[in-house]
Amino acid sequence: MSLIQLLLTLSILAITAQFASPAYNTLIEQQRRQTLAQELTSSLRKARSEALIRHQSVVIHALEENWSKGWRVILDVSGQGHTDANNPVLTERHTGLHVLIAGNSPVKHYVRFNPLGEPVLNAGAFQAGTLHVCHTKEALSHYQIVLAKSGRISLRNQMAAQALCEMA
Repeated sequence: MSLIQLLLTLSILAITAQFASPAYNTLIEQQRRQTLAQELTSSLRKARSEALIRHQSVVIHALEENWSKGWRVILDVSGQGHTDANNPVLTERHTGLHVLIAGNSPVKHYVRFNPLGEPVLNAGAFQAGTLHVCHTKEALSHYQIVLAKSGRISLRNQMAAQALCEMA
């Protein structure tokens, strides 16, 4: 093989890689959003199950009041939720990814399940809402984690414009 053939082959590879790189990055970002949405959904379901099994309130809350940084599931022994550092931690998840997760008002910072597995606010009112897993460059919600009044948690995959995703 001559030097010219080798250089020609390398230049073709470089051009191909240049076109493939953005598509690959998009694929990786989509996979991160999907994985994070599935993990948060699973953690919410696990928190609800723990409340039912232990017959005690369980709180899942955003780390530093930001779901994008991760979340912690705690057993609410004191009744003060995540504000009491003495409540035992059941699980904790740090994301380490640059994926925005935004919740509407009722689920903006935490979700509390009572001993019957029903989501309730600190004041005792029912808690229902949606957590949006957002696109990093656009105000689009790709995945929605929906918490129903009954405690049912569902993961939806509906790409839609979402004002909460503009906080990125």
